[in-house]
Amino acid sequence: MSNKVQTVTGDITPEQLGVTLIHEHFLFGYPGYAGDLTLGPFRYDEAMETCLAVAERLKQHGVKTVVDATTNDTGRNPEFLRELSERSGLQIICSTGYYYEGEGAPAYFKFRRAFGDVQQEVYEMMMTEITEGIGGTGIKAGVIKLASSKDRITDYEQVFFRAAARVQRETGVPIITHTQEGTMGPEQAELLIAEGADPNRIMIGHMDGNTDLSYHLRTLRQGVSIGFDRIGLQGMVGMPMDEERLACLIGLIGAGYSDRLLLSHDTIAVWLGRPFQLHDAAAELLANWHPTHLFENFLPLLRQGGVTEEAIQQMLVENPRRLFGG
Repeated sequence: MSNKVQTVTGDITPEQLGVTLIHEHFLFGYPGYAGDLTLGPFRYDEAMETCLAVAERLKQHGVKTVVDATTNDTGRNPEFLRELSERSGLQIICSTGYYYEGEGAPAYFKFRRAFGDVQQEVYEMMMTEITEGIGGTGIKAGVIKLASSKDRITDYEQVFFRAAARVQRETGVPIITHTQEGTMGPEQAELLIAEGADPNRIMIGHMDGNTDLSYHLRTLRQGVSIGFDRIGLQGMVGMPMDEERLACLIGLIGAGYSDRLLLSHDTIAVWLGRPFQLHDAAAELLANWHPTHLFENFLPLLRQGGVTEEAIQQMLVENPRRLFGG
C-alpha cells in the first residue's frame, strides 16, 4: 500500500501536504451543461484567471494543497488543474468517481449493466485513473470521490462504493464522499468498511449538513474521519447555518475527536455552462461561501469558543496527512 500522494503535477509525500482544504471545486458543472455550450461556452483563459486568483487568495492564508472533488461526470478537467497548479504553485489533487444518482449521469453505466459486469467496469476505470492516468494525460487521480442520495444509497451508487472499496484496498488511495442533506454518513462508512476499505483512509464528507451529535458519533465510532467541508454554504435546502455547525464542531472537539475532523468549503470557482444570477435572498445567505471564509471568519469563532491552535492545526494539517497515509 503506497503512502505517496498523487497530485496533478506528480507525487509528493503526505508530510508535504501542509495546510489542506479537503473538498473544493475549481471547475464544476451539473451533467447537462455540455448541451448548453451555445450560450454557456467554456472560456479557458477566463476560467484560468479566475482560478489563479482563487489560488493566490488561498496561498495568502497558508494553504498548500487543495483536493479538487469534481467527479468524472461533473466537468473534471485534469489538464486544466495541472496548468493551474504549475502556474500558481498550489498543490492540487484530482478525483476519480461519479456523483450521486439524482444529480449525476446515471444513464451511461445503467445502460452498460445490460451487457456485462458494470461493477468490474467501474473498478477498472478507477484503478486505471489512479495507477496509469486519466485519459491520455498521464495525470493520476489522488482520491476516490463517492456520493449517495438523501436517505439511501441506491443500487446504482452501491456499484461505485463497492468498486471503490476494492480499489482502495489495492492502492491505499483515500476515499472522500458526498452525503446528501446530512444523511447516510454512518451507512456510507459501514458499507465501505464491510467491503474491506481502511477506515483510516475514509473521509465521510458534508457531515456538517447535520448538527445531530449522535449522527456524527455513530459515524466516527467506525474509525473514519468526517468532513465539516461546506462551511459558508448555509441556509439553503437541508443546510444548517454556520453558527449551528460551529456549536456541533466544538462539541465534537470537546468529545476528543479533533483527530478525525477535516475542514473545507465545497466552493466552486467557475460554474460550467451558462452563467446565472442568485436572487437577493440567496446571495445574502451565500455571502460567506467563498474559499477563504474558513480562515477569515470561521476559525476566529472557533478560537473564541476555546478551540486551541493545536486542534486547528490538527484539522488542517495533521488529519489530511494521516488520511493520505502519513
